[in-house]
Amino acid sequence: MMLKPKLGVNIDHVATVRNARGEDYPSPLRAALLAQKSGADSITIHLREDRRHIKDNDLIKINEKLKIPLNLEMAPTIEMLKISLKHKPDYICIVPEKRTEITTEGGLNLKKNKKLLKKILKKFKDKKIRSSLFIEPKISDIKIAKDINADCIEIHTGKICNLLNKNKNIKKEFIKIKTAVSYANMIGLEVHAGHGINFSSAKVLSKIKGIKEFNIGHFLIGESIFIGLKKTIKTFRKIIK
Repeated sequence: MMLKPKLGVNIDHVATVRNARGEDYPSPLRAALLAQKSGADSITIHLREDRRHIKDNDLIKINEKLKIPLNLEMAPTIEMLKISLKHKPDYICIVPEKRTEITTEGGLNLKKNKKLLKKILKKFKDKKIRSSLFIEPKISDIKIAKDINADCIEIHTGKICNLLNKNKNIKKEFIKIKTAVSYANMIGLEVHAGHGINFSSAKVLSKIKGIKEFNIGHFLIGESIFIGLKKTIKTFRKIIK
């Protein structure tokens, strides 16, 4: 029996709104607990090196109070490795990071960082933390992810989402993702998808069998302003399942 895909809710942009005024509201912890209550399967937070949204204190509070798994996104740096090993979230997704970017612009460069990533993944394995690598839908990258012992891969869906938003042809990108998902599943890697997903792109991506988890944030938090967090989560759950 094929298990229904899980929904991970990224609450980074609740912290973005809070930080815009330097206040202590809206609370990312409150958002995490409400998302949990509303049917999220996990909560994602990205503790960036520049701390532009989630802060260290948010990680501590959310990790302490949450009953569903916490997925910590982090750059492959020594500082982030120390923080993650100290707080031991349930899941960790390693993502690339550039100070100047507005948001994550693509997948990890696995060839360039293979040695470092292998060391980091081993440390997570030793602590029984599920690890994931945020990558492009490329067979060569999937092979490296398997080789360095990642538990999962998260496919960067930004390109297909942008094409859909601009009403452009998605056939080539759709086939690319479908092939990547199929290959990863075949070699024993769990597959997740994330970045830029809204209601319409979630409908398209949910047609690809073998994606076990969708991680959705920016659009989900934005839509919640108009229809509420509970309703937005329920709509996404309905679409992906």
